[in-house]
Amino acid sequence: MQSIAYQRAELPHARNLWLAHKMPESGWRSAVWLKAAGEYSVGRRLAMMAVLATLTAGCAAQTGRPAARPAAAASDPRTATALLRIATVFNNDYDGGDYGPVWDRWDARSQAVISRADYIRRHTECPDSPQSVTVEDASPGPGAAWIVDYATGGVQLRDYWFYVRGRWVFDLVLSNPDSVQLYRLTPDQYVAELGCAH
Repeated sequence: MQSIAYQRAELPHARNLWLAHKMPESGWRSAVWLKAAGEYSVGRRLAMMAVLATLTAGCAAQTGRPAARPAAAASDPRTATALLRIATVFNNDYDGGDYGPVWDRWDARSQAVISRADYIRRHTECPDSPQSVTVEDASPGPGAAWIVDYATGGVQLRDYWFYVRGRWVFDLVLSNPDSVQLYRLTPDQYVAELGCAH
């Protein structure tokens, strides 16, 4: 059976008590706020004692293994093959008008340029003409960047991608600085600049 450490502290300027329990190897698990004696009805005190007993019993019944964490999003393999596949899906989503997953693949700096909702709205109201894109190659670039070469409409282009916290992310700022300038315009300025109608 594991030992459980308890911490109790009276908060200044309040008649509250904080009671928390922790498992030594896994950190704090839960906390319960209790009012000082006399401020709750007997029924409320009994209910809080039942909650505390349940929390304590749950910790005492655990085995030596830490609690399972919720499943995190699967990480992308850190390979050129995986990046080629992801870049192909990325470009197909864009050309197919599925703009949400495109924005979701941007790095944090690029996402700060325009919100997801505004990005989707602008491209839905003012769509580009779909073009066939062929992703050709992915190779290490300067610093931590990876370069993805692709062709669209007979033009050779390149995008910059980075591997961040287990995911391949697209860097709009490096890949397409002209779009960054467009996204910083107001919606009306954006429409006027591109010459499309709402």
